[in-house]
Amino acid sequence: MMKDENIFLFVPNLIGYARILLLFVAFYFMPSDPGPAAATYLLSGLLDAFDGHAARALNQGTRFGAMLDMLTDRCATMCLLVNLALLDPPRALLYQLSMSLDVASHWLHLHSSVVRGCDSHKSIDLTGNPVLRVYYTSRPILFLMCAGNELFYCMLYLLHFTEGPAVLPGRLGLFRLILWVSTPIAALKSLISLVHLVSASCNMAALDVAERAKKK
Repeated sequence: MMKDENIFLFVPNLIGYARILLLFVAFYFMPSDPGPAAATYLLSGLLDAFDGHAARALNQGTRFGAMLDMLTDRCATMCLLVNLALLDPPRALLYQLSMSLDVASHWLHLHSSVVRGCDSHKSIDLTGNPVLRVYYTSRPILFLMCAGNELFYCMLYLLHFTEGPAVLPGRLGLFRLILWVSTPIAALKSLISLVHLVSASCNMAALDVAERAKKK
């Protein structure tokens, strides 16, 4: 008889736990020490690129792992935006709207995926929304969107303390340059989140219509 597997100790999930520990360190330092905060935050984000590879290589993809990955991503971005709102009160509403869109769109998309019987929120019907189809089936695009979005918010945070090393002496700092490069990516990521929200809402409404039709 095969011994029961311990899902919690699968390698991708261990990577997920490491990400969470790094984020605890990041948010501990975030109010006053931007160097360690940004380094551990970005390292946690970088590890996000490896848990999926580990899951596929070791055949250890699980629903728990997918949920852990999604919740870690959402909580990380949300907590960073909370810090940005505290550091930059005049733009607090924009940060609040951004985190609300991020959490709401991903939660509804995940819930609609589970209700439809998908193994993961990244399991996309190839006949469905073309934007989400490209977003989730092209790993380079998914990585670019996620990395660019995290760099955008992280650079906004760092710029409250320093411009970073000079790229053009006396004129442009590294952190501001990265911010400029990542801004269109972050804007596109927000647009994709809006598409997430609308698409998932339509899916849930369609499920409701189908269920109501069965009862008649």
